Amino acid sequence: MVTTLGLVLAELCGGILGRSVALLNDAVHNLSDIPALGISYLAMRWAERPADTEKTYGYHRAGTLAAYTNAFVLVLLSLWLGYEAFERLRSPVDVVESWLIWTSVAALGVNGGITLALVRGRGDLNLRSILIHNFGDALSNIAIITGALIIHATGARWIDPLLGLAIGLLVLWSSIGILRDSSHILLEGRPPDLRVEDVARALLKIEGVEEVHDVHLWSLGGGHHALSLHARVPDMHLDECELLLASIKQVASKEFGVEHTTVQLERAGLPTKSGYVMPESAKN
Repeated sequence: MVTTLGLVLAELCGGILGRSVALLNDAVHNLSDIPALGISYLAMRWAERPADTEKTYGYHRAGTLAAYTNAFVLVLLSLWLGYEAFERLRSPVDVVESWLIWTSVAALGVNGGITLALVRGRGDLNLRSILIHNFGDALSNIAIITGALIIHATGARWIDPLLGLAIGLLVLWSSIGILRDSSHILLEGRPPDLRVEDVARALLKIEGVEEVHDVHLWSLGGGHHALSLHARVPDMHLDECELLLASIKQVASKEFGVEHTTVQLERAGLPTKSGYVMPESAKN
């Protein structure tokens, strides 16, 4: 993260001194890496904090809230830099090619080194996403270097704002994706890898569960999921109810990775008043 921050500062200085909107946009692009790394660290640290009387679910959404805020700021920055690039297209200015080339060469060395270091771990999904992102950063550096050489050879000043506009669109696209994902969690949306129907049908296979309804799935952030539901069961002793509750929580945890399950048991045969009901048997 320190290396990435140094790279961002170097590109900001290079963009300002070299009058290059492409370098400024690439600095913003690399700036999006810092929140991702910082948020991961913050989420790991805050997730260790126990729940308290104020935050009864704990602090798992701290990283999600930070991601939403950072993505919103990046959207504003990319729109502003996109406007600057458009203005540069209308009225091109002379750029200092040497600043573009040497700053991008240094950035390429950092991003290329990270990409090569991650190649061995490309089988891991998380490492693969970081690998692809850094590979994209390296391609941006190559594009800026190529553009600077073309500007030096031909004097085509419009190339720099065009590259800046393309990189700005890339930042905008990735930031909107983060906004969409983080807002989905903050609005207590269903985890994308889980389906309410699958959870309900799995619970109906448990002996004694005759019906489930009011099933709600949501994410606490950081891969921590929660589930609440009503289950209708026949009359049984309290000890049997405890065993049934344990079975429901075990299925939710082992099959769907749900860490926090809340179940309200109801006597079977009561009138149906819920919006989501699955009375069909799944034991066959």
